[in-house]
Amino acid sequence: MKKQYALLNLAVALFIAFSSFSQNTEFIYGDALPDSPLLSARGDYKVGVKTIEFTNTNQLDILKSKGTESAFYDRKLKVEVWYPANLGSEEKELVFYDEVMGSSNDPKRPLIPFTFQGRALRDAKPVISDGKFPLVIVSHGYLGSRLLLTYLTENLASKGYIVAAIDHAESTFRDAAGFPSTLLNRSKDVLFVLNQMAEFGKKKDFLSGILDADNTALIGYSMGGYGVLNAAGAGYSDNSLKLFGALTGGSTALVTRLGSNEEYKASLDSRIKAVVAFAPWGMERGVWDAESLKGLKIPTFFFAGSQDDISGYEKGIKAIYNGAVNTDRYMLTYMNARHNVAPNPPPAESLKPGLHIDEYYRYAEPSWNEKRINNINQHFVTAFLGIHLKQKDFGKYLNLPQDSNTKTWEGFKPRSSVGLELLHAMPEGK
Repeated sequence: MKKQYALLNLAVALFIAFSSFSQNTEFIYGDALPDSPLLSARGDYKVGVKTIEFTNTNQLDILKSKGTESAFYDRKLKVEVWYPANLGSEEKELVFYDEVMGSSNDPKRPLIPFTFQGRALRDAKPVISDGKFPLVIVSHGYLGSRLLLTYLTENLASKGYIVAAIDHAESTFRDAAGFPSTLLNRSKDVLFVLNQMAEFGKKKDFLSGILDADNTALIGYSMGGYGVLNAAGAGYSDNSLKLFGALTGGSTALVTRLGSNEEYKASLDSRIKAVVAFAPWGMERGVWDAESLKGLKIPTFFFAGSQDDISGYEKGIKAIYNGAVNTDRYMLTYMNARHNVAPNPPPAESLKPGLHIDEYYRYAEPSWNEKRINNINQHFVTAFLGIHLKQKDFGKYLNLPQDSNTKTWEGFKPRSSVGLELLHAMPEGK
């Protein structure tokens, strides 16, 4: 009997020890894998997170406007903000994000709520002793949400950035609506949030005195890439009106974002210092042309999959990279990857049998480990923004051989930089 009790106590002790180990070593989106590149590691700051909401009043409602009769509405944008935080000795960097799978406009893909963990503390006190932190604005894809890239948003906040990710109205999993709203509003939302965050940082609130909106970067994925490139100077082509008009019954509302429009040129914001565009959509549809791409003059980093079947590669993302001749630009290509070179890894809920395959392929890559992609993205975005927003000496992490297979890239573990290509081009005449 004593022997049985001893074995039972040992089993219980082992179970408790294993459970404790599992909890302490649980992988959270953005954590470093053993072969993660150097700059993917979290920074020195603890991270706080807060949800705020902005309302852009009296905006054109393109989905309800008909012919010459225009409808208007107040456009509400929920924004998640991550920031360097001061945590007490008893406080932990742990947050649960509420998300959904599915699409509100697709009966075959009902909304399925789920939660996932992050390394941040909800409503934590911000760091107020280290001066101002640059602003980063993040724009998701269609469909998507402000929580689609938490592996990156939390990581950047830990490195001394204030990161604001937007829920673009009528473009999220929860409120998906007609595509023309996304086409019209993406860049407008980004610029509006930039202005609101700048004002937010001046008022007596949790970001007062610590937000440097004059030193801003934009990050966009897919339709977010479409939007941030336009916000940064890549005005849409005159030909894009054909696509927009065909979807909206001939509406020309997009004319305000054309590169040839003086109103558009006046909207360009000198506070934007760098742009990161993950798999930007639109080039294959004529959204840009050689002339309109000349307007992009802000340093830009493109990320792409060589087999992208949503945005296109040779005639899509790479064509944007080649056509942006007036900017210092990079393009990292994941060889044999498709479109999902930016989001968090697939949630555990997407693995359940019986779900639509797109719940998994909203996040996953067929030829790549998404966690591996996340770490590589963290590394290169840290290097790029560090150079342009923090004046860091990170040039050696970008001055690399084009083909990663020929020699291990700087900052990568031996033998780990395979399947990648990095292009770099300076503005014409330089």
